[in-house]
Amino acid sequence: MPVRGAALILAVVVLLALYVLPLDPWVGPFPAHMIRHMALVAVVPPLLVLGLPPFPAPPVLVAAVIEFAAVWGWHAPALHEAAYFRPAIFVLEQVSFLAVGVMIWASALRTAEPLAGAGGMLLTSMHMTLLGALLILSPKALYAYCGPGQQQIGGMIMLGIGTIVYLVAGLWLTARALTAEEAAS
Repeated sequence: MPVRGAALILAVVVLLALYVLPLDPWVGPFPAHMIRHMALVAVVPPLLVLGLPPFPAPPVLVAAVIEFAAVWGWHAPALHEAAYFRPAIFVLEQVSFLAVGVMIWASALRTAEPLAGAGGMLLTSMHMTLLGALLILSPKALYAYCGPGQQQIGGMIMLGIGTIVYLVAGLWLTARALTAEEAAS
């Protein structure tokens, strides 16, 4: 099976698992949110970008700023809890996570300048690290529905997936740029 087809199938399988499996009872509502969030911005989007034909994407810095605004905006307590308690807002949140994820990955992976893509990935890794740390280190629950320790577990999920995935992608794009530079000299 070609890589493109395998990437698309894997993306669909992950998406189905996110909403068919009963994550909330297994891990708690906030960790389940963070598993979905990380899958929608850091796992499914690169698979879609690899599996779909090229499509227009904004410059990587623009995509990184939009992705940052969406992720931090949806984690503001009022918006986050609105998405938790109102199904229509939940759908909007999830779709926006996927959209900004696809945008940043398409911008970074398909740019003619791999170092620019690396910069976008590394910026995203940094802000994911900061948000994860905020969730872990906050002296009180930021979200009323979070049970004891749930916010900290969610922060660890963000650090363990978001930080690492974007960092590895940024380093890979940097290596790609350096290899191309060496080949050109």
